[in-house]
Amino acid sequence: MTGQQFYDWQTAGGAGDVTLLVDTLAKLDVNWCMISSLAVNHWAEEPMATADVDLVVALDAITETVAALEAVGFVAERFEWSVNLKGHSKVSVQISTEEFYREFPGRSIPADIHGIPMRVASLDDTMKGKVQAWRDPDRRRSKRQKDLTDILRLIEAHPELEAKLPADVQQKIGD
Repeated sequence: MTGQQFYDWQTAGGAGDVTLLVDTLAKLDVNWCMISSLAVNHWAEEPMATADVDLVVALDAITETVAALEAVGFVAERFEWSVNLKGHSKVSVQISTEEFYREFPGRSIPADIHGIPMRVASLDDTMKGKVQAWRDPDRRRSKRQKDLTDILRLIEAHPELEAKLPADVQQKIGD
């Protein structure tokens, strides 16, 4: 079984939705990248299946991007800090509109995640994003715990990152 077949099985057809998402973004020629779990999957030693697809798009291209994704079958729901999209699978797509992520696409790199070519945040940006998410007191405890696990996964693959972590994160992972 290929990585893409496994991902598709885990997400009830998610590889198709993610491929459609990436292909649509490529046709638009907008600046974008995956963040959070999919970016961690690129930088960590072992990928983990996730039904959450988080990305950031250049702020001036969000309206055009959402319209194009709706045109190919995604259903959009707009929130203060994101636009959430649903396709035909268990995959949940979230386009972040938070200021914090605005510069990530400009530093992104091409990657192959679960057999699907896409763009991901740089290693440093991926770590910054996970630290930011972990620090959010409004996130569910289970999500914050996963963020901490993702931070550890990144450190295991890139030990040099540990010294760059803020003191509160270093203390928490030292527990």
